[in-house]
Amino acid sequence: MLTDSIESTVEVQVPKEALGRVIGQSSAVEKVKIAVRQSRHVLLVGAPGTGKSMIAKAMSECLPKPKQQVVVYHNDENPQNPLIEIVSGESAGESSNDKPGMLVDPVEVPSLISERLGFRCGHCGGMGSPKDLVCNKCGGAKIKHLLESQTSSHYNRVFSDVFELGPLQLESEVYTTRVNEEGVEEPLVYRREGGRIRVLDKSCLEKLAKARSERARRVLIPAGRNNFVQATGASETELLGDVRHDPYGSHPEIGTPSYLRVVPGAVHLAHEGILFVDELPQLGSLQSYILTAMQEKKFPITGRNPHSSGSAVRVEAVPCDFLFVGACNIANLSGILSPLRSRINGGGYEILLDSTMKDTPENRDSLVRFVAQEIILDGRIPHARVDAILAVIDEASKRARVIDEEREALTLRLRDLGGVVRLAGDMAVVEGAGLIEKRHVERALKDSTSIEQQLREKYGSVFRGLSKDSSVVVGDSTAERGYG
Repeated sequence: MLTDSIESTVEVQVPKEALGRVIGQSSAVEKVKIAVRQSRHVLLVGAPGTGKSMIAKAMSECLPKPKQQVVVYHNDENPQNPLIEIVSGESAGESSNDKPGMLVDPVEVPSLISERLGFRCGHCGGMGSPKDLVCNKCGGAKIKHLLESQTSSHYNRVFSDVFELGPLQLESEVYTTRVNEEGVEEPLVYRREGGRIRVLDKSCLEKLAKARSERARRVLIPAGRNNFVQATGASETELLGDVRHDPYGSHPEIGTPSYLRVVPGAVHLAHEGILFVDELPQLGSLQSYILTAMQEKKFPITGRNPHSSGSAVRVEAVPCDFLFVGACNIANLSGILSPLRSRINGGGYEILLDSTMKDTPENRDSLVRFVAQEIILDGRIPHARVDAILAVIDEASKRARVIDEEREALTLRLRDLGGVVRLAGDMAVVEGAGLIEKRHVERALKDSTSIEQQLREKYGSVFRGLSKDSSVVVGDSTAERGYG
């Protein structure tokens, strides 16, 4: 036994693998390893504190990091139905900084174009900077003829006088057309960029439109995310996603576009990972949605509040290909939906966790390792001496006998036993002791009894203890009167 060859838990080696740190559940560990390798769903059933959550968390460490990135982007045809795109983690974020079109000098474009963009003087034809509204050669206003052309009619002059229009602004872009080699008219844009002009033909304009469309997107589910998502006690919104309310109703100028208001749920965030739900029966009717997501491997996101503007938004086919791990206590097994259990049975395993293990030297060594693990994971308490470890093992034997009525056995309800170790460690810290000793464990056992046990010790029975909540003195005449 380890206790014969060590002086404290400092000398105990703790496994680096998460599943290797699971105590006494060798059969369950074997099955979940197969489940991870073969992509099977798992239902863990067992008494409280036997390691269901620990096993589920450890399963995620056996999976590779998610590689897919889910992007939601604006739908030009129907803004209320944003679109989904799945890209690999390597290609996510890749973009080109090359601008389409060709940069030319102002003298290379038609004179009217360079004049409208502010490079050429409308009087003398001289070239200059568009920042100079007055020609450096002739001293005339570059855009005077443009102003005259816009106010040439009587109506335009009256309109300008009444509304006191300011000075005419230079154009930054000029839209025109040209006839290509095939005799088809196509758009052509001249755009001022500093001291030069960028010429954009039809193909360049299409590239810009596509780039704008790509910018109108955001990453909904990032690559490299945590592959373990816990949805214990989740609400419908947390589990299935939502679309946030926009008080401006997606107004094009002051509102928020629909694709920016989409919120993924736990089923979506668990894509390529594990969705863990402890106390599964507590989800009630929401279990049916999990079943649908498991079957379809995709689930839509829509607004869950009928009074919100988000209820009009719906994103179809959001991927949610996850391994489902559900857990519950034995007494609550009947609360799991039959179709969901059938789905798990058909594509996974139902695993019953042990609540005790035989009292053997090997299993006692496992409890020594358990004490060391709890101390290391806590990080705020000192290591334990051998006498303290033996006291914990004796308590494990006692609990197996009292709670599970198993003799020559050790309990696997290790959550409560871990609480004893931490309480003993806190006492050692307060005393300034370098190691946890047997007396610390004994005191922790005394102080960590349940409220029911404390009521029995103090008042003789739980019933008498409950009666202490009353603030009315029995037999007092005021007990028969109201508070008025």
